[in-house]
Amino acid sequence: MIIDCAHYQDGRRQGEGPVSLEEAAARCGQGGFVWLGLFEPAMEELAQVRDSFGLHELAVEDAQTFHLRTKIENYDSDVQLVILRTARYDDEREEVDFGEISVFLAPTFVITVRQGVASELREARARLEQRPELLASGSSSALWAILDQVVDGYAPVVAGLERDIDQIEATVFSGAVAPTERIYSLRREATDFYRAVHPLLGVVAAVEHTTTAAALQPYLRDVHDHLLLVNEEVAAQRDLLGTVLEANMAVISVEQTKVSVRQNATIEQLTILATVFLPLTFVTGFFGQNFEWLVGHINRLTEFLIYGIGSLVVPLVLLFLWLRMHNPHPSSGPTPDHNRH
Repeated sequence: MIIDCAHYQDGRRQGEGPVSLEEAAARCGQGGFVWLGLFEPAMEELAQVRDSFGLHELAVEDAQTFHLRTKIENYDSDVQLVILRTARYDDEREEVDFGEISVFLAPTFVITVRQGVASELREARARLEQRPELLASGSSSALWAILDQVVDGYAPVVAGLERDIDQIEATVFSGAVAPTERIYSLRREATDFYRAVHPLLGVVAAVEHTTTAAALQPYLRDVHDHLLLVNEEVAAQRDLLGTVLEANMAVISVEQTKVSVRQNATIEQLTILATVFLPLTFVTGFFGQNFEWLVGHINRLTEFLIYGIGSLVVPLVLLFLWLRMHNPHPSSGPTPDHNRH
């Protein structure tokens, strides 16, 4: 879908509204340059653009494919293809949305093919139209405006990831367990963001080196400086998330150890109870049998106390003595050091 198409000459936009594709291709030889903006175009529409502006078929194929890395390639003699990764932080979902902008750059035209919702260029075009001294530099000024827009869009992403990382970091280093899945998700987003940012350093350096317009050089250097700062921050975030992940695994291990200790203490108590009731169960079971001697001789309170209660007390005493003998209490107080003078 064509979003906007305009002809720029002498630092000004020619005409008020957008021009048609055929008229834009015809104006390429009238001086200045044409900026054609497309958003997720269909294959038929891209084929029409290719035929109208004489684009290489491999370049058009690259524009249709979603790339994972930023790159710059030369096609034919005077056409460059610059592929940029865009990013936008979604506050509601607390996730990073990625997009892509493919820029076909020639002295007489600039064609931008946007993929994804995170690839808005309306502000870049409007800002450039307000700078006629830069717009007069030719099609390279449009590339600068696009680069500046993309790099400026990275700053909110860095801030959003920083807030998420601070929350996770505060949770982990307070001793609580953070969701491991959330840390993995943040690390994956930081890694994808780094893959979008880091290769762009080489692209901006190449554009800065090949641009002959002196008026654009300071602005390209400014974009490069901002990109360097973003690259350092993203790399630091990725490393920090690795540390947070390791710390979270350590906290999980400590919590599991605590659970194991509590389970062992419970099992120990149950074992003691089972050990105590084992001889009692034997005694009560033995005297609960209907032997003639037991039935005929235990018929008074004294005999009941001796044979019944006494039979229960004796095993408990023997069991207590046996436990004391096999588990002696450690001697209290420090051990004297006879070698100390």
